[in-house]
Amino acid sequence: MTKHWRFVLYPLGLLPALWLLKQGIDGQLGADPVNVFERELGLWAFRFLVLCLCVAPLYAKTGLNFLRYRRLLGLLAFFYASFHLVAYMGLDAGFNLSILLKDMTHRPFTILGMTAFTALLPLALTSNRWAMRWLKRGWKRLHLLVFPAALCAMVHFYLSFKTLNDMSAFYGALMLCCIVVRVPKWMKGIRKTIPYGRAI
Repeated sequence: MTKHWRFVLYPLGLLPALWLLKQGIDGQLGADPVNVFERELGLWAFRFLVLCLCVAPLYAKTGLNFLRYRRLLGLLAFFYASFHLVAYMGLDAGFNLSILLKDMTHRPFTILGMTAFTALLPLALTSNRWAMRWLKRGWKRLHLLVFPAALCAMVHFYLSFKTLNDMSAFYGALMLCCIVVRVPKWMKGIRKTIPYGRAI
């Protein structure tokens, strides 16, 4: 693919959002259009986050190299999370500050979603070469936030369905696999930071 692949793939990644918007305008989202609209945007955020986390282990295990698309997938996950949040704030809460504050401080479902979004925000803002040069080694440490963000998003995702169904089980299992497969590498890194023979 040419060096201009981003100009093609970003618009393609945003097509589901445009399609959902069209369906909403045309009244094709069923009896509870606000809930469907919000949930589908959140689902697409979760899908892109899962795909982003799949790239590195897929390369390590199979040699299939999609590393150049990892930033794109991560940013698309953030874009859809932003759409999901704005839809909730506007369509569900009506931009009512008291409702938003109550939800974000008393409802575990909303707290987890906001925690995931807050963790993803600095990652999106620093997903560029300038930030990598500026933060240097700290850039990799900062981007480890993707894993707590993913865990919070996974629980938020399950709670949104209020039950374990085929779809939530499938995406949840994929997310867990993407995280668990990294554990040996993390443990190896931890062992390297502990001086040999030191008591724990």
